[in-house]
Amino acid sequence: MEKIEILGLIAAALTTSSFIPQVYKAWKFKSTKDISLTMYMVFIIGTVLWLIYGIAINSLSVMVANTITTVFALFIIIAKIKYK
Repeated sequence: MEKIEILGLIAAALTTSSFIPQVYKAWKFKSTKDISLTMYMVFIIGTVLWLIYGIAINSLSVMVANTITTVFALFIIIAKIKYK
């Protein structure tokens, strides 16, 4: 694995893990009233496009980060709709 890909994996771990507190809070308190559904919808479109890009250039860090981030963002959207 190239050193630059390791840097990408570290960046991916940090940015992706930043969603964990929001996911936890939404799940624990069953509240998403201060979360913008539109922002998360647009965000998911972006992460899916990044995932496609990562597949196209065969970048493990881009693929992993955007797969996990998309799952976290989907959870927030589902919670937003469910706990409305």
